[in-house]
Amino acid sequence: MNVYDSARMADVLAPLGFVPVDHAEGADMVILNTCHIREKAAEKVYSELGRLRRLKQLRERAGGRMILGVAGCVAQAEGEEILRRAPYVDMVFGPQTYHRLPEMVARLGRAAGAVLDIDFPTVSKFDHLPDPGRNQGATAFLTVQEGCDKFCTFCVVPYTRGAEYSRPVADVLAEAGCLAAAGVREITLLGQNVNCYHGESPDRGEWGLGRLIGAVAGIAGVDRVRYTTSYPADVDDELIAAHKDVPELMPYLHLPVQSGSDRVLAAMNRRHTGDGYRRLVDRLRGARPDIALSSDFIVGFPGETEADLRATLRLAEDIGFTQAYSFKYSARPGTPAAALPDQVPDAVKGERLAALQDLLNDQQRAFNRGCVGRTMPVLLDRRGRRAGQLVGRSPYMQPVHVTAPEALLGTIAELRIEAGHANSLSAVLATAGYERRAERACA
Repeated sequence: MNVYDSARMADVLAPLGFVPVDHAEGADMVILNTCHIREKAAEKVYSELGRLRRLKQLRERAGGRMILGVAGCVAQAEGEEILRRAPYVDMVFGPQTYHRLPEMVARLGRAAGAVLDIDFPTVSKFDHLPDPGRNQGATAFLTVQEGCDKFCTFCVVPYTRGAEYSRPVADVLAEAGCLAAAGVREITLLGQNVNCYHGESPDRGEWGLGRLIGAVAGIAGVDRVRYTTSYPADVDDELIAAHKDVPELMPYLHLPVQSGSDRVLAAMNRRHTGDGYRRLVDRLRGARPDIALSSDFIVGFPGETEADLRATLRLAEDIGFTQAYSFKYSARPGTPAAALPDQVPDAVKGERLAALQDLLNDQQRAFNRGCVGRTMPVLLDRRGRRAGQLVGRSPYMQPVHVTAPEALLGTIAELRIEAGHANSLSAVLATAGYERRAERACA
């Protein structure tokens, strides 16, 4: 979602003459778009600000100016603290106010001092954003839902992103159509809890995510659809049916479970159990037998025991994940879990995380090796590190490297998998022919 928000900031700033550059050195404006989900991510903001301060000072000594901004969830949660610790920052604004960037820049030109804008506007920012920029490439993100009402006890999202909000269907389809017209082949629908989507439809009713996926998939030029991130308790029958009935929906689902222990899940205020998660996965695999799953895990949640960890390991063994993100519990200020007793020592967290990651890494390597010999359609969306190399994503989200003609960039090519590595696949072209990318223009 921060990638999407960053792209939209660039769109908002374009009429002022700003264009993205690859390096902070020499830039007229630098914005850090931040995440507050873990302590380490938040602390990295201040470290990066120290580095940027030196660049800002060098620019000023040369008679120029660098506008320095902090955006996103750290800005929302720690706005005044940022200005206290880094008074050289010019703008601090939350994820709901970046559509007001032109106004903030104008205010900087009119008066001394920093601009702080961390309100939750009553009108959605999406109502004020321009059409997405044309230089999207073959893949793009599209935010359809923001915020969360679940209040998991470990999570800051409800406090930094606000309450659940679903964009109207017409707005989503209009943006998706513009992306497709610009040459985007794969659209990933985004939300903090994307499968709670309940957008207003053109007939004043409501659509769920499953129906929205079908409509996006029906837009000319859209060959692939994905969505993330999901909440298990909000996966409904219509969404499961979409995995069966919409061929453009990729057979890959990120479905965070967090723990396999019912006791820990209850303490986290998650609205599912371990067995409930298993049953849901069975239903998904019944609808789409080749579906691959990834997940999120937290180890060392307050009060977690060795028995709780074993329950998590059993669930991971039962499900079999293609990929997973696993972390030590990080206490976030203001969340209920931060005040719970029985905080787990960091050394114990590290040992438990290592045990879980050993299992998850073995599963990922086994899945990748199991792909060897298969032919897959891969959307080649970027150049590789080596000359003549292109990189894309398999239907299962694995990075795939192949030596291929430059003309294949932005196309879906049939590749035969030759090797499975820890985090990627190597392939060769399965056919001599290839499809040419159609030139499209956004109306």
